[in-house]
Amino acid sequence: MNKPKVPPTITEQPDEQTFAYLLAHIQQTRQQVFAQVNTALIELYWSVGKTISEKVVSAGWGKGVVKQLAAYLASQAPDIKGFSDKNLWRMKQFYETYQHDIKLASLVRVLPWTHNTIIFSRCKSNREREHYLMLVQRERLSSRELERHINAAHFERSLIEQPKLSAVLRQSHPIANTIFKDNYTLEFLGLPSSHSESDLQKAIINNLKTFILELGKDFIFIDEEYRLQVGNQDFYIDLLFFHRGLAALVAFELKIGKFSPQHLGQLDFYLEALDRDVKKPHENPSIGVLLCRDKDDEVVEYALSRNLSPTLVAQYQCQMPDKQLLQAKLHQLLQDLPAQDELASQHMTEQMPRQGEYNE
Repeated sequence: MNKPKVPPTITEQPDEQTFAYLLAHIQQTRQQVFAQVNTALIELYWSVGKTISEKVVSAGWGKGVVKQLAAYLASQAPDIKGFSDKNLWRMKQFYETYQHDIKLASLVRVLPWTHNTIIFSRCKSNREREHYLMLVQRERLSSRELERHINAAHFERSLIEQPKLSAVLRQSHPIANTIFKDNYTLEFLGLPSSHSESDLQKAIINNLKTFILELGKDFIFIDEEYRLQVGNQDFYIDLLFFHRGLAALVAFELKIGKFSPQHLGQLDFYLEALDRDVKKPHENPSIGVLLCRDKDDEVVEYALSRNLSPTLVAQYQCQMPDKQLLQAKLHQLLQDLPAQDELASQHMTEQMPRQGEYNE
């Protein structure tokens, strides 16, 4: 005779593992749905823009006809938004901007429409557009964050201002030159021209989210005044981060004055202590960033030439850069470059994009 099945005991205890699995599944599916819907919308806008562009050429469509089209769509489908005459002209511009560039035409299909309109309307060349298309994908920027990077001349600075890295850093972290900058724009700190290192550090902590945006979103903040104990003495790192892509600790030392070679000795000591006492076995060698108010590039080059630690020297500024001045410098630089050097310079800015979420 079969024994009756005993029903499972009802429990009110949370099943954390299953909860976490379901949350991850929901979030992943939502992201996939968003990506599919977004791609379909971009394809639609491309197709509408293509049709209008062709009609302008073949049938002489002008502003009046496009305005009639917008009114027709609004009357026939009042629940469908986003097809005003202004937006229809944007779709035409969108199509015409990328129609002859297969690579960029594929990149734009994974970005939201707001990001796309910012990039194709504000950038002056497809080379600049490619830079920001890839930057948005790599850093998963919101539209507001994207506009800040454009205002801060991220494209121009990436070509003009190459990061000053030690040879050891280049060898131990080959992609470091694509992650670190020569100049960091910290206008969001709101610091006066005269400030102390304590003021600088406090302002960074108070604006940490924006500071990480300027660094790059793979930076994870660990602590300020991070304590290192060596022998019977305590030492403190101004700011300590971890970089997911590099799988390495990154120590920032802040200097409100001009770079001096002696600053590197202190940073080298911190990196040695981090590697001996803090770094996990699977992590890469720790990196040091000396962030100064000013620097002489020739002095920096001399100081780093025989440095045996993975370090770099960067500069910070408390105001937005003069974008027109940078554009003029870039124009002159590209004019002076031989063709092969220009191609090499372009290659340095190319980085493989990856999928991510974007906020409007």
